[in-house]
Amino acid sequence: MEVDSFAMLCNLRFLSMDKIGIIGGSGLDDPDILINPIDQVVKTDYGLPSSPLKSGQIGGRDVILLARHGRKHTLPPTQVNNRANIHALKAAGCSTILATTAVGSLREDIGRGHLIGLDQFIDFTRHRANTFFDSFERGQMKHTPMADPFDLKLREIFAQTCDKLGFPYHDKGTVVTIEGPRFSTRAESHMFRAWGADVINMTTAPECILANEAQIPYAAIAMSTDYDCWKEDEESVSWEAVLKTFKENTSKVTDLLQHVIPKISTEACI
Repeated sequence: MEVDSFAMLCNLRFLSMDKIGIIGGSGLDDPDILINPIDQVVKTDYGLPSSPLKSGQIGGRDVILLARHGRKHTLPPTQVNNRANIHALKAAGCSTILATTAVGSLREDIGRGHLIGLDQFIDFTRHRANTFFDSFERGQMKHTPMADPFDLKLREIFAQTCDKLGFPYHDKGTVVTIEGPRFSTRAESHMFRAWGADVINMTTAPECILANEAQIPYAAIAMSTDYDCWKEDEESVSWEAVLKTFKENTSKVTDLLQHVIPKISTEACI
């Protein structure tokens, strides 16, 4: 898609754009939380998204679910087509995106199974398409502000709902996104802690960047599954340990989404 046509799309306010998009991460690739689900295979100007779009309802709201890594978790982090994912949700009428992600904790007080409402990211990826604006032709210069990349109103709804449900929750946190699929070295893990990162994952960037470019309010709920490898009195992170913790706590995330979605005012987030 040309830059000017995408910019036009971003600047329009369609009456039909009242859907809530969910990008499901590790452990939530295909959760059974939608009423009357219908699949739709879509193709964008950036190629195919990670999975068919599954539309349905939660709490009376129209929702579209997309599996970040594919429904069978077949896409490694670097191969996720983030541009197609965000573009597909925008074109389908999503005015809000809620993302779920597994993270490793870089702080003692963020324990396994804790939920974190991310408020900042550090992009440590190297090989990913991270903008819709590959060209500045026709004077379409685009430098998107990114000081506060996660929507404050959505984060507040997450925090209030976690408090009501009694879930262990941190209302802010900086995530550093690494390329993957390998985990960090111990030296890297200590470096990220020194940088001020609170948690680590492989997916928030450039997903969050692209949602901001597309002018879609975006919030991510992260679940801590491990302590990466900085904490030497703990076993170093492994994929098996990540999945074990996430599966033991999946109901927290699905319950949270089902309680949060009816509270979202589309008009308030645009």
